[in-house]
Amino acid sequence: MDADFPTIRSRQLGDAMRQALRATGLSGKEFARKIGWDEARLSRYLSGKRTCPKLDLATFLGVCEVKGAERDRLLWLGEEANRPGLLQQFGTGLPKQLRILVDLEDNAEHVGDFQPNIVPGMLQTGEYARALLLEAGNDEPNEIDDRVAARLARQSLLSREKPIRFSYFIHELALRLAVGGPEVMSEQLHHLLRMAVRPNIELRIVPASRGGHAGIAGGFMLLDIVGFKPVVYLESQTASVFLEEPAEIATYRSMLGRLAETALDARQSKELIGNTAMELYPDGENSDDHARIEGRSLANQQLQR
Repeated sequence: MDADFPTIRSRQLGDAMRQALRATGLSGKEFARKIGWDEARLSRYLSGKRTCPKLDLATFLGVCEVKGAERDRLLWLGEEANRPGLLQQFGTGLPKQLRILVDLEDNAEHVGDFQPNIVPGMLQTGEYARALLLEAGNDEPNEIDDRVAARLARQSLLSREKPIRFSYFIHELALRLAVGGPEVMSEQLHHLLRMAVRPNIELRIVPASRGGHAGIAGGFMLLDIVGFKPVVYLESQTASVFLEEPAEIATYRSMLGRLAETALDARQSKELIGNTAMELYPDGENSDDHARIEGRSLANQQLQR
């Protein structure tokens, strides 16, 4: 793992190790000398910038006399910090802020996501994601394939053994913005209908007819992390920001609540998605009549669920 990129679990482990060290009454320098480590090595473990190998962690806990349930908890954190995840495959090739987001998602129990202009990344088809990146023009062409692959890999979180709960609020504009053209949009909207029937996914549309809304300032994600404080993620063309202060979290949690009051319910949202697909992209999946009928049939089937 990148030395400048502490993951959620390594940060949790580092916090717990600092508490254990304080209980000994020793300074970091004194403890490092006692245990026979370089002080910089100990500092990296305590900051979470390096995951602590199992043997080093066991040695540390023994010297600190950490026992029982707390010892078991720290050993579990050590195993989790070293657990291979999505970052193992894509971490070194992704921007730092995106690596942080991937780690947050991987450890989340619930994600609330509002997008005013585009389909959320977790719900994008590969062709939609590719068209979005190409049309935005902010990535080098030779990086597009890796970015699309990473985005699709993140979607494994939607269907893992213990799936994360997702609450998506999407403005109607995102359904009508013809990213990639009719064929790409038709498949994307049908994909949304397929995702909307999953038990861990709440998908609701904020209709344009309702005017202003709580998310008018832009998209955001609120991630509730297992064993960690909530985090809000904001993204712009040139920077990404992670907010962790309680007042900031409360503001965005309130915004999600107000979006829930404005948005259509789940069934109405599916109806709007299906109607939009048939209205704007009736020939998107294929040019012959048989394919158009099949496309309408799929939308209708999804609406009945």
